[in-house]
Amino acid sequence: MTDWQELEKKYYMQTNIRLPVTLVRGEGMKVWDETGKEYLDCVGGLATDSLGHCHPVVVDAVTEQVRTLIQTSLWYFTIPQVQLSRLLVENSCFDRVFICNSGLEANEGAVKLARRYGHLKLNGAYEVITTAGSFHGRSLAMTAASGQPAMHPSYVPLPVGFINVANNDIEAIKAATTDKTCAVMLEPLQGEGGVNVADEDYLKKVREWCDSKGILLILDEIQTGICRLGPLFGYQLYDIEPDIISLAKGLGSGIPIGALLAKEHAAVFVPGDHNSTFGGNPVTSAAAYAVFKYIVDNDFPARMAKVSRYLMDKLVGLKDKYPFITEVRGKGLLVAFELKKDIAQDILMECLHKGLLVNRVKPNTVRLVPPLIITEEEIDQAVGILDEVLSGIII
Repeated sequence: MTDWQELEKKYYMQTNIRLPVTLVRGEGMKVWDETGKEYLDCVGGLATDSLGHCHPVVVDAVTEQVRTLIQTSLWYFTIPQVQLSRLLVENSCFDRVFICNSGLEANEGAVKLARRYGHLKLNGAYEVITTAGSFHGRSLAMTAASGQPAMHPSYVPLPVGFINVANNDIEAIKAATTDKTCAVMLEPLQGEGGVNVADEDYLKKVREWCDSKGILLILDEIQTGICRLGPLFGYQLYDIEPDIISLAKGLGSGIPIGALLAKEHAAVFVPGDHNSTFGGNPVTSAAAYAVFKYIVDNDFPARMAKVSRYLMDKLVGLKDKYPFITEVRGKGLLVAFELKKDIAQDILMECLHKGLLVNRVKPNTVRLVPPLIITEEEIDQAVGILDEVLSGIII
């Protein structure tokens, strides 16, 4: 048998510390490794596999489009790109869409758009306020934007123009706002930062502040969009409307795609300002159109309201049972539990051994971001394995 893990170590840049498992097949909520062992997947491609693994809607859309037209560039009109753009606009508060290849590209585009807005309408303002604990990507600019100090030292000097302030603190945003500020950029819920849930009125206060200063509000919905928090988009959960959002992850249900959405007043790009060779690719656009249409047509927000409550109740039950769980937090199917000690990796590895995939976002925090198709029975199975693992912990 080929030792794929050893070959990876020989040929691939060592940018990740991978788990000792080689996955070869997936279907629905389950994946299998090269030995045939089955796992219940509560990581879902880091919140990308919104419809689970190899959903027929995705497979059929990709298969049909690959047979028809694969790539043209943005020099030409293509039907899947327009279909997806129309569907996104008609189901959101936005007016314009730019389709790209990833969440990173969507965030880069959002900041670029905000700076263009500042250049045109705010006397050249270019600074973007972000918050501690945020994560916006790993390009040089998005490394600077992310409120993760550990990411920064190896890449100095970082691009200028990002002001990082305390999270969930409207007064910190007010204090940082100057005549150089063009936008505030936030995640509705910080996923990679540890599943950090802001106060219920925080985003409303930020929206009001941005309005009072005439600056833009950007929401990074790479992870929180596409029903991950319950509604189609995270901003709907907080009853606000941002000027710009970025989408990716769940939009393609595993197919790489990103999107930048903006209201008309903020959509200030003109021809020549922005582009992407593979942006709006017919295959990825067809997949995303099929995914998003399926989610809308089948009223996933209503489904999410039920299944997410069930998962949260089960996790709270574990907290009640095990005193070393200090907090259960999250929204929708983006949830985590925090521990008294840094044993999240131990829990992850024991879950892996027992056939459950979970995610460690901090040394003391275990995260679950399962596909949106998860059932109550599968939640019972996942929580049952967690219960087994936690019962063996002595603190």
